[in-house]
Amino acid sequence: MRSVTEIISTHIVREGGGFKVRRPFRMNRVLSPFLLIDEMGPVEYGPGEAVGAPWHPHRGFETVTYLLNGRMRHEDSAGNSGELNPGDVQWMTAGRGIIHSEEPHEQFQKSGGKMHGFQIWVNLPAKHKMMPPRYQEISADVSPTIEEKGVWARVIAGECLGVSSSIDTVIPITLIHVKMQEGSELIQKLDSNLNSMIYVFSGNVAIPRGTGVKTHPQAFGLGVKQQISDGELGILSEGDSIVIKSNVFSEFLILAGPELNEPIARYGPFVMNTREEIQQAFFDYQNGTLGN
Repeated sequence: MRSVTEIISTHIVREGGGFKVRRPFRMNRVLSPFLLIDEMGPVEYGPGEAVGAPWHPHRGFETVTYLLNGRMRHEDSAGNSGELNPGDVQWMTAGRGIIHSEEPHEQFQKSGGKMHGFQIWVNLPAKHKMMPPRYQEISADVSPTIEEKGVWARVIAGECLGVSSSIDTVIPITLIHVKMQEGSELIQKLDSNLNSMIYVFSGNVAIPRGTGVKTHPQAFGLGVKQQISDGELGILSEGDSIVIKSNVFSEFLILAGPELNEPIARYGPFVMNTREEIQQAFFDYQNGTLGN
């Protein structure tokens, strides 16, 4: 059984056109392959106040946008466009490069309202960093969910309670949005070779300590609290399953993915393996060949 080995708190930063996000500290220490976990909001906008992320480039990784409240519109340099509504998922593989914008929908901008969601960056292995860009958009009405014994889950990627996602991931990824009622319990199975973590954004959950053959105290969270609360990211030990208990209504994400064990060269919206590759990305962006 997996245990908590570290608790990482969050802080507020501004991104894009000035919207607030809640982000775990020391993201460079978050386990591979996750590069960024941004909780957008929740924030209440008045009419004309909502902001987004104007045109910007990406290369070498994937962005996962998951909307809980609000309405957004996106478009890119390849002529693609669409919108995101509550419960919708956009899994964008930037690969060799794309330029896009993510802005509040015109109707939401007029009316205002609550905006809340997530954007998560997933690193790509070196052999896939220059793959062709692609989108996978899953609307809320076809996004797989399950509810039983006080546990509700939307399976964005991976598997939970016998339900599997339809997202085609480049590398094995688990991304599950879970709501748990007071007194409920979830046993989530995970491949033992995946790094895993839990990000709580409402309530708190308890992770009973695991047992196994490793003796290092950090391997099983000895000396580390086994409760993850609102605004905290819990890094988990090795194991093939997690027991999650909730004494209050709680809401969180379960994330898991493989250790890529490759060098990371990162600057702004580009994530590559070498400094030279980052310089090439800037050159391609400036001369207009990135995203075409």
